[in-house]
Parts: sequence; C-alpha cells; structure tokens
Amino acid sequence: MKSDADNPLSKIRNIGIMAHIDAGKTTTTERILYYTGFLHKMGEVHDGNAFTDWMEQERERGITITSATVTCPWREHQINIIDTPGHVDFTAEVERSLRVLDGAVGVFCAVGGVEPQSETVWHQANRYKVPRIAYINKMDRTGADYERVIQMIHERLNPKACAVNIPIGREDCFEGVIDLITMQAWYFDPLTQGSETSHINIPEAMMDEALISREHLLETIAEYDDELMMLFLEGEEIPSELIIRAIRKGTIEHGFIPVLCGSSLKNKGLQLLLDGVVDFLPSPLDIGETHALNPETHEPVCISADPNDPFVGMAFKVQIDKYVGRLIYVRVYSGTLKKGSTFLNMTNGKRERVARILQMMSNKKNDKDNLHAGDIGAIVGPKFLVTGDTITDGTMNVVLNKMHFPDSVISIAIEPKTKADQDNMSNALERLQEEDPTFRVHIDKDSGQTLISGMGELHLDIIVDRIKREFGVSANVGNPQVSYKESITLIVQTTEVFQRELNGKGNYASVTFKLSPIPLKDITDDVKNTFTCSVDPQKIPQEYWKAIEEAALGALADGPLISANVERVAIELIDGDHNPVDSNELAFRIATSMAIGKGMRNAKPVIMEPSMLLTVISPDDFVGDIISDINAKRGKIEVMRRHNEFQQEVVADVPLSELFGYSTRIRSVSQGRAIYTLEFKKFEIAPAQVQSEVLRRIRGYAE
Repeated sequence: MKSDADNPLSKIRNIGIMAHIDAGKTTTTERILYYTGFLHKMGEVHDGNAFTDWMEQERERGITITSATVTCPWREHQINIIDTPGHVDFTAEVERSLRVLDGAVGVFCAVGGVEPQSETVWHQANRYKVPRIAYINKMDRTGADYERVIQMIHERLNPKACAVNIPIGREDCFEGVIDLITMQAWYFDPLTQGSETSHINIPEAMMDEALISREHLLETIAEYDDELMMLFLEGEEIPSELIIRAIRKGTIEHGFIPVLCGSSLKNKGLQLLLDGVVDFLPSPLDIGETHALNPETHEPVCISADPNDPFVGMAFKVQIDKYVGRLIYVRVYSGTLKKGSTFLNMTNGKRERVARILQMMSNKKNDKDNLHAGDIGAIVGPKFLVTGDTITDGTMNVVLNKMHFPDSVISIAIEPKTKADQDNMSNALERLQEEDPTFRVHIDKDSGQTLISGMGELHLDIIVDRIKREFGVSANVGNPQVSYKESITLIVQTTEVFQRELNGKGNYASVTFKLSPIPLKDITDDVKNTFTCSVDPQKIPQEYWKAIEEAALGALADGPLISANVERVAIELIDGDHNPVDSNELAFRIATSMAIGKGMRNAKPVIMEPSMLLTVISPDDFVGDIISDINAKRGKIEVMRRHNEFQQEVVADVPLSELFGYSTRIRSVSQGRAIYTLEFKKFEIAPAQVQSEVLRRIRGYAE
C-alpha cells in the first residue's frame, strides 16, 4: 500500500491569498507566479498589468474584484492559488473561495497591521476551519513594525501566532530575512529581481535576537511533537525536519499560525513563503474526510479524498465567459470527473453533461481530460448548475455543506435608455445574477421600476459599469437607496378557507397557522424563517404538507408594508381541513398564501433597516469629532482601541441610511487623514420615526 508521501494528492496545495485591501495580495501572487517559473515577467497592480487582475475594471482601479485561479509548481508540488478581493463589497468572492480551499495565506501590511477587513476574512476562514499562515508584507515601508503586527495578531486573531522568520533591518534598511528553522540569513539579489538568493551565517549583531526568537518558536510548537519536546527539554540540537513537522501539525490542527515576513514589491522573502506553503499548509489528504449530509435522512456522510471513489464535487463559482459561455468552477472532493461524462446535480435533481474541462490560469484556459479528487478546475456545458450545488456521479446520495452569503443592503433603480436596450439589459442582469450570489434583481411592485441590489456602492458601480461595457447596454441609473426588510412583533393565529369552483371543478382547502416573531439571537446565517407542522394528518393529509410549506415561505417574499422580504418569522401549521373530492395542492397553496398575508397584517409588522459595522482609523486629534459625528448618525460605539502610537481605531454600529456620502464627510472631519471601512452586520428594527419616513417615501402616505 502506498504511503501518504507517495500519493500524488500529497503534492497538491489548494490555497487562497486573503487580506485587507492594499495589503499586497495581488503583488504577492504575481511574485509567486514569477518565482515558480509560471511568469517570465512580473506585472504590477499600479501599472494595470498584473496577471490575476484581468478585468478592465480591475486594471483601471487597481483593485481585485473577482477571485482569480492560477496553478504553479514549487519543489515538485502543485500549488493551486486563488487570489481573492480585499474590498468588503466583494466578500462573496472570499466566502466561496474559502469554502473550497484547504489552506490560506493571510497577508498583513507591516505598517497597517491587522486592519478591519483582515479581521473579516480571518473570521470567514475560521467558519470553514481553514488552516493558514500569516505573511507580513511591506517590511520596506516607513513605519514597518514586525513585532507590533504579531502582537496585533495575538490580540485580535490568534494568540498562538509565532514568527518562523524575522527581518534583517526594516524600512529603507530592510535587507533580507533570517530563517529560524535553519538559522540562516537569506538575501535576495536585486539584479535578478530576487530570483537568486544567498544563504549565509546570521549577522553577529542579530544573533542574540535570532536565538531568542527561535527559543520562543520551539517553546510554542513543542506541544505538537513529543520527540521535539523531549529534545527541547534536554537542551539538545533539534533537526529542521522535526521543527517543520511540528509546525505543520500545529497549523493543520488550527492551533498554530506560522508568521513570515518580506516585501513583495521589493522581491524579498517570497521563496520562504512558498516553502512555508509546501511545508506547513495541508494537502487534500491532510484535511481528512469531508463531511456531508444525506439529504433524506440528514445523517452525516464522510467522503474520502480518493480518485477511485465515487465522484463528489461542489460548484463554487459561475463565470460568464464571452468565448465559451457559462464557466462553472468546481472543487472535486472525491472520485474523478471526466470530459464527456455526466453528473447528477443533488440540489435540483438534473443530470447534465460535461462538454469541456478547463484548468484556469486567471482568464486563460488550458484543456484537461479530467479532474481528480483534490483538483480545482472549470467545466463547460451545464446550464442548470449554480453556485453552491453539490454534484455526484449518482451513486452517492450526499449534499455538501452550503456556503453563506450576506444579504444585499443597497439598491439602485436602473432602466434601459431605448427599447432596443430592453432585451439586452434583461439578459445582462440575468447573467450577472448567475455569477454573483450577492447581486439581486427585482421589480418594485408599486413603481414598476427594476431595482438592482448589492453589497455596497462600489459593488453596484462595478455592476453598472459591466452592464454598459460587456453587454453594450445604455442605461439610466438612479441614486443608491437602502434595501429594507420586514418582520412581525406579535404572535397571531390566522385561518383561511378557500372554496371556489374553477373550470367546472370544485377546489377546497382550510388552513390555520400560528405566526411568531423569532428573536435575533435564534437566527442563523442559513435560516431566516422557519416552518413546522403540528396538524393532525387526518385533517390535512401529509401529501399536501410540502406544498403548504413552500406557499407559506413563498408568501414571506412580499411584506404587508413595503412589499419587502419578511424575515424572523416562525410559521406553524396547527389546524385545517380537507375534502377528499375537492381538495388539491393548488387549493392549499392559495389558502396558505391568503392566510399568511392576512396573518402578517395582523401581527403588527415593522420595517427592518440594515446596520453596518463602521471602522474608522484616525489620528488622535480628530477622534472626538468622529465620535460626535457617529452619535449624530444614530450610531453606537462598540470598541475604541489604539491602532498604533499616533492613531486610534473606532468601531461602531451605524444604520446604512445614515452613511451615504460618508467618504466626503470623514474627509471633512479629519482633514483627509482618517480611513474607514464598512461591513454589513445585521438587520435591526428601525425606530418609529424612520419607519414612518420610509412608508411616506415608498408608499406615499404618512402613518
């Protein structure tokens, strides 16, 4: 039997590069591709020619919008990299990437440290239990402070983070890196753009610091390897292989975070980061069995990463390509998917064929014959496969855990300028919805306008830009507005009897429901409303229960106040009646919709508004004015903490409706010296005055 070391899967690393905006993710990815031999010339974000930033909008704005997948070799290993966006408006790209990755590299700026979006992506990785290493970038920048960033990681992210290498000099004097595992100093030749490295003895002036740092590293990782612990306690020399083994074990078990440093822009430290990816992060084999559920019994099922087992995979991203049409990115967890074969979609029950299999290199494509367990690739052909679907060969009845996407919180009205643009716009919106799970399109029932909703102003700005450029649609766009939701505040009982003759045939159904508000603490990411059935099967046969549930939850899409989605409602079917001759599924659906609508009107409905987590980093001089401004916007200060010697960080909970144009306001208050980030937090019941104002504006009457 083959050992794990002989298994080809042990040579695969599926990793993501994640961080706050401007921490250097794309530059780091670009250098990795250069040093692994994939690229022969480095691109730069500021020049608009980075390999993984292939969209026009990315190159113009210097930001990553869509996650790009690339594959490169290092030390006989295959590294599949997903470079993710840093801006919070594109959090869905990070979410779905982390769902299918085995490991991640968190990039931190040596000056900014743990910034707000760094925390967000870190917690997303925690949700999916992704092992990760930390790379502290920009050690050449003025104000770089390696120890302070590690301390921030301890305080905010993980107390078990520990340096695996330390910098030689910093700021303008940053020369190289000391590897604490081999106790060698690494220098990177600027004439060869860092490709050639020299490993020499540690400078005398830094030997004491290196010995102390190594001692701390060994002390921290000793608990993960008994042999290393014995040697450490006895004061013996510890081989590098043992140290790597212990770091790897601690990283894969989510107990330890190896910290490395460098400067991606100045081409220093990247080879050590690549070694860290191979040495510390897990292969698909190290992750062990993937947990799934049997959709019928809801019993857990374990899936092994074996190419010879039945095929199980997940579609984690849909991309519309102008040359091949729908591209569906797939992570294979078990078995093998072959070109020309068929698969069964466990979500919708459809069987579809794989016309082509592609290995994606950013926006370039290489044809492949198959995808094995542990592989990430794209398939062409399926028309009904969407983000989050589980696909199998049909022999296993399993569904993989879904991914969580936040609610869209901001909307704008959009309309085509000419009749000719109407069809093109409908096509564009439909395709963009397929691509982006956080992008929504709906028609306003009162005004008849088409509203598009997203995660923020930048998100919608990019969407509108793509509609105009990629699909050639001329459109008029309204001002951004808040996406509200509705809920109920009273427990009510509601009954409806539907009895009518349609097309000469009788229809009869009687239903009674209890509607109850669900407390916010009981709401999960996946379940916004609940349905339970406690009715006697003699009164309503079980064959109608599924139709009643679908109609009840469907009725919550149209609230009684402003026709918004209704959330935090528990529906219980408690009574009813049927007629063996005239009762049918349609009658129960109609009766249910009418009963739920009437019940919501009687349950004292309320409007909920999105609340945002606002993080401001400001010089001390302006903090008082910023706090006063937040209070004036109905904000609640949650945390105030020191960011560095001269700046404070203010974290507040503020309604989104108060934050339009905040970029101008914060520049005014801080003389342009403060920075801020916004992240969706939750929906909260709006104050009565705000609800009245929303009703006046949307429905045209005052309460």
